[in-house]
Amino acid sequence: MTAATPPRYASIQKILHWGIALLVIGALGVGAALDWMPNGALKNQAYALHKATGMLILGLMVLRVIVRLVYGAPPLPAGTPTWQRRAAGASHVALYALLVAMPLVGWAGTSAFPAPLPFFGLFEFPPLIGADRDLSGTLFTIHDWMGKAIFAILAIHIVAAVRHATVEKDGVFQRMWFGRGA
Repeated sequence: MTAATPPRYASIQKILHWGIALLVIGALGVGAALDWMPNGALKNQAYALHKATGMLILGLMVLRVIVRLVYGAPPLPAGTPTWQRRAAGASHVALYALLVAMPLVGWAGTSAFPAPLPFFGLFEFPPLIGADRDLSGTLFTIHDWMGKAIFAILAIHIVAAVRHATVEKDGVFQRMWFGRGA
């Protein structure tokens, strides 16, 4: 590493970051589409895809937390203002927490409905809790609000990343990008 090359995340961290990002965008999109889809086979398939993707995100986020504990994070550039350091830390903690909690709340809501929770046709997850339609409705409302919060934080995260890459050009974006350029 030279002075011109900023410290970077480990390759496994980059793979998990971008893979989970794509899965989250897809799950949020399918979740939003479910609200306007007519009942029927296509909607049932979309629900199954949404639920399985959520459980995949949960598993990958557990792995991501472990990898983060092992590898840590490269430092931000020395001149990064304190408010940006705090905002970055808070947004990462919020995203990690939501991306673990949201699938768990969805799993609990599906269990309380009760409905099956298939994993891409390979197996079904067992119910977390017993059947309770009222509780299920509450859990799915919470799940929906968590999705909105994730969407908002992701939008800010993307804007900040693009700003660092195109305006600041301070190496922050490159820490999580593949390749060698600074």
